Amino acid sequence: MTSQVSSPAEQADGTVAGDVVGDVVGEQRKPSTEKEVRRLDRVIIRFAGDSGDGMQLTGDRFTSETASFGNDLSTLPNFPAEIRAPAGTLPGVSSFQLHFADHDILTPGDAPNVLVAMNPAALKANIGDVPRGAEVIVNTDEFTKRAMQKVGYDTSPLEDGSLDGYSVHPVPLTTLTVEALKDFDLSRKDAGRSKNMFALGLLSWMYHRPTEGTETFLKQKFAKKPEIMKANLAAFRAGWNFG
Repeated sequence: MTSQVSSPAEQADGTVAGDVVGDVVGEQRKPSTEKEVRRLDRVIIRFAGDSGDGMQLTGDRFTSETASFGNDLSTLPNFPAEIRAPAGTLPGVSSFQLHFADHDILTPGDAPNVLVAMNPAALKANIGDVPRGAEVIVNTDEFTKRAMQKVGYDTSPLEDGSLDGYSVHPVPLTTLTVEALKDFDLSRKDAGRSKNMFALGLLSWMYHRPTEGTETFLKQKFAKKPEIMKANLAAFRAGWNFG
């Protein structure tokens, strides 16, 4: 199921983008081959990862597409000190929170409806702000024994039941990104750096954000590095298609 915050134009004519409005009491369920759409009046999303994972860029692009869609919004970038902390540690976690709605809002919100955690440090640093029942998307590729021990996890939070109160979506973001870029002349490490664009594509699909602006941005930002530009575009589109 995807979710959507309606645009002002949709409020005016009563329409909802997408194929189906699902979970309506008394109405017959549509075939599972069609996409169900759950209509919401507001959403708070927090992207979190290492300061080198591109969370500020990811949040900024999601914000731009949300603005172009016509939703009211408020953001809260949060990043470490200028001297970068070691990768995978709690002090090194960077995040970007976006609150968007179909009505006027004044704050970036307190409790995220959706947390995207790129590694164990991002999960541990932010899960305390996430209410029970919220969506938690985790990059399972980063939940290695060493990475979890670095932030004080004795057992995997993905397996020990500590996340049972949340709607957890384990996604191997790094592996999927590398696979999507296998035809590019990039090392696994370099290909993996585009996982933030894969995550952006996935969230854009989930919340029906426009994609044209992000594609134009990537083409302009990496105009002098065509291979990197094409790789980021491919990762973004792969995230959308994965959704």
